[in-house]
Amino acid sequence: MFIKILLVILLAVVIISLFQALYVMLKNDGSHTRMSRYLGRRVYFSVAVMALLIVLLATGVLTPNPRPY
Repeated sequence: MFIKILLVILLAVVIISLFQALYVMLKNDGSHTRMSRYLGRRVYFSVAVMALLIVLLATGVLTPNPRPY
């Protein structure tokens, strides 16, 4: 159960980072950090989610749903 909560939190961080980049892009006053910083952070967290999913599926901690047919 802890792993699923961790995955949901990581996905929420990805979405929050995306909206931070949107805010910086719309504001565009030069005093805030660059938009690429937030987009890069989003990519890092997305890679972390994918790597965690691959490891959890390979070790058998998470099991995918069986095929419907």
